[in-house]
Amino acid sequence: MAKPTKKPVAPTGDKKAGAKKKPAKKRLARLAPAAAAAAAGVLPSPAGASAVVLDRLWSVVMARRGTDPTLSHSARLLSRGTAKIAQKFGEEAVECVIEAALGNRAALVAESADVLYHLLVMWVDAGVRTEEVWAELQRREGVSGVAEKAMRPRELAIVGVRTKKIP
Repeated sequence: MAKPTKKPVAPTGDKKAGAKKKPAKKRLARLAPAAAAAAAGVLPSPAGASAVVLDRLWSVVMARRGTDPTLSHSARLLSRGTAKIAQKFGEEAVECVIEAALGNRAALVAESADVLYHLLVMWVDAGVRTEEVWAELQRREGVSGVAEKAMRPRELAIVGVRTKKIP
């Protein structure tokens, strides 16, 4: 007899400290359409959805820089400094990897959005513009991944320490 497996619970999206959790029935009702679509192997795609949203979101995060941290999640993240921003990005990336490993497509989409948002916050903190990243991606377009990787420097400086990149 096979052991029963636990189903992963999709995130509610409310990650504020001290925030009240929604009753389970309401959370499930809100997630039901996404769960049904995921079970069918298809997630709905809003009309007009495109990567342009990343540029708009970057602009919003930029506009929040230096504003009141009590009024904006982006402002709060930015006010906490680079180390906390990077930590939060890492946490979101791990959550994304977990959902991918579990094969939970709907949660993977949601976590991917979290990763992209936190990546944009990290870019804003570092003074990186979206156009710079798009240009780098465009530069790499049409170049074999193997060839491109071979052109990269073999060592990476991290906090003054020389370390080998993972091949």
